[in-house]
Amino acid sequence: MARELATIQRIRELNPIPNADTIEVASILGWKVVVRKGEFQVGDLVVYCEIDSILPDKPEFEFLKPRKFRIRTVRLRGQISQGIAFPLSILPQNKSESSSTETVDRLTTNLVQTGFEEGLDVTELLDIEKYMPAIPTYLAGTVKGTFPSFVPKTDETRVQLLQTLLTRYKGTKCYVSEKVDGCSVTYYFKNEFGVCSRNLELKETEENLLWKQAKLNNIESLLRLAFDKYGYHYAIQCELIGQGIQKNNLKIEGNKILCFNVFNIDKYEYLNFEDFINFCKELEIETVSILETDYLLDDNIDNLVEKSKGFSVLNSKIYREGIVIRPLKEIIDLQMSSLFTNGRVSFKVVNPDYLLKYEE
Repeated sequence: MARELATIQRIRELNPIPNADTIEVASILGWKVVVRKGEFQVGDLVVYCEIDSILPDKPEFEFLKPRKFRIRTVRLRGQISQGIAFPLSILPQNKSESSSTETVDRLTTNLVQTGFEEGLDVTELLDIEKYMPAIPTYLAGTVKGTFPSFVPKTDETRVQLLQTLLTRYKGTKCYVSEKVDGCSVTYYFKNEFGVCSRNLELKETEENLLWKQAKLNNIESLLRLAFDKYGYHYAIQCELIGQGIQKNNLKIEGNKILCFNVFNIDKYEYLNFEDFINFCKELEIETVSILETDYLLDDNIDNLVEKSKGFSVLNSKIYREGIVIRPLKEIIDLQMSSLFTNGRVSFKVVNPDYLLKYEE
């Protein structure tokens, strides 16, 4: 599912920023966005571009050139701002304003038909791309094939997009784990052993770090042992962190594999929290740090963002990247399948302090 980087959204609130005469803070979805004072009113529809959007090199976005046209988390007059809001007039008015005539024809027709419907995706129309950091060759590996269809990919939705879900599941007993900034890897055993990056299955090569860690940690033997013991094929999904991974902000020596999901391939379901912990304990697989096991889900996004703040269990001098929240008992909500892989209720809350300090 392609990420909707630019959408038409409604301004829910406008609030003053202390000691700021020319700017104020808008609430858009669950995001706080600094805007020019008086430019918008509560209830206005705007084009909202998420953080990590890369806008095209066009005159209307020239002010972003010093930032290489990338939208980042910033702090303005003490106020965190995540994303950017434009008036609807920023949308192309004719075919010459976009690189794709076909895209403009299709999406402009959609705009006319819907009358600038709230939630409409205009990422293509504005030629916006997602920022993707370069992946070192020792992590990228040699492609064997597409990501296997019998295991869901790892991807967590940001809480700022999930007010409807929070309202629906307020009070649900959840566990909270630390989100760590590394490289996602899926190891599976289904008649044969496989290693996958976030989006692809990789061939075994001597230089690939994901395969090296599989051998160092005897992952294939452990998954075969799990099959013999439980009678099911499993995949484990982990974060590889440490030296050579991202910027290794946690200052980890060497490398660690931290498991955050165990997936029963034959039943096509994730293990509930208790079973997940027991599985990893019995096979001596290290998990991500578990911060809470009896958290009652709050439906206030601002409170959840505050909850994400703090320091890492792995290095108490470094801000943690954030948290991941999931129900103790797995929930699949097909009505939410547009937001989650297979409708699984699970989401991340990224610590803005981490983004401000460590984001490139």
